Amino acid sequence: MMVRGAWIDQRGGGRPLVVEGIVDSLESADPLVLSLAILGVLALVIGGWWLVRWVRRPPGVRLQRVLAKHDDIAVLMHPNPDPDAMATAMGIAAIADSVQTDVTLQYSGEIRHQENRAFRTVLDLDLESIESAGELASDDVILVDHNTPRGFTGAQMIEPLIVVDHHPGNGAGTEFTDVRTEYGAASTIVVEYLEELGATLHTEEAESEVEISAELATGLVYGIQSDTNHLTKGCSQAEFDASAFLFSAIDEDLLDRIANPQVSDDVLQIKADAITQKRIEGSFAICDVGQIGNVDAIPQAADELMQLEGVTAVVVFGKNDGTLHLSGRSRDDRVHMGETLRHAVSDIPMANAGGHARMGGGQLSIDHMNGIGPSDGISDEEFEERLFAALSGER
Repeated sequence: MMVRGAWIDQRGGGRPLVVEGIVDSLESADPLVLSLAILGVLALVIGGWWLVRWVRRPPGVRLQRVLAKHDDIAVLMHPNPDPDAMATAMGIAAIADSVQTDVTLQYSGEIRHQENRAFRTVLDLDLESIESAGELASDDVILVDHNTPRGFTGAQMIEPLIVVDHHPGNGAGTEFTDVRTEYGAASTIVVEYLEELGATLHTEEAESEVEISAELATGLVYGIQSDTNHLTKGCSQAEFDASAFLFSAIDEDLLDRIANPQVSDDVLQIKADAITQKRIEGSFAICDVGQIGNVDAIPQAADELMQLEGVTAVVVFGKNDGTLHLSGRSRDDRVHMGETLRHAVSDIPMANAGGHARMGGGQLSIDHMNGIGPSDGISDEEFEERLFAALSGER
């Protein structure tokens, strides 16, 4: 007789043959084999239970536990770090300090933009510059605000322990990866970690293993503001929630000094050149500012051009030390700036570009742009036409 798909043996008092077969197998099994089988099943059950518990832990708790397993770490920011990168590094350092892990904050390139220099100076950050992988303070490296090491000799050989970022990319950490491209700033992710760990603000009487100082709160809020144009572009709800959480701990004087640094003459000149020498076609503006001494002025000039009435997308580019640097901004739903710049340089050797929908940037080797290697080369004027074509969706 068949009951629910299993044959019933009438002689066996109604016990399914399948069950009877299993029972007979267990009764005849070698005791050692049976014991090992039971232990294996128990190990799988316990392992699965711990895996579920680990996955269900908030990311901040999991990050802290990974940090606790290491005596020292190097927190590596992207080349020429901005406030979001520096603030994210500050937050990771605070979490590492809570588990007695030594931290060194490092970066490649230079900190030249007046806003970035003011951020570092006002918050009194101890940052180390590196030129090669051998100068990293630890074998255990954390990448913040980027997910692929770059900008120094041997970068391609680095396998990061942890990655915390909000930019698109395929980079990952060997023990922990948290890349949230829907967020406007990496600083926001760190604020959520601190909340998950029960961190207290320095203004509160309650105590916890992680306290958010005035400098850290101010740095994280400005990191969020700088990457979202003061909470007006590329924001998610998380940016507003993070800012609200930190609000009472901000030092307004520190924030004002970071936000309003003095501007050098060469930056003002490059902005002026971009405004006076721009070329506009329809709602798109492009400007070649020529040879420059301060590459950080290029994105600032792009920001200035975006203020022009009727302009919805801009690209500014200039040359420095054998490299052409370009920066773009968009408030046009038809123009994904990161993809636009990537398409514009896709066939130029040794060129790279990308970014978000609203802002992007890139670098090109001038020698390769002029025709060295497998390409035929392209003039500055042809490159400008190519940019206009890319903005229009024709490339």
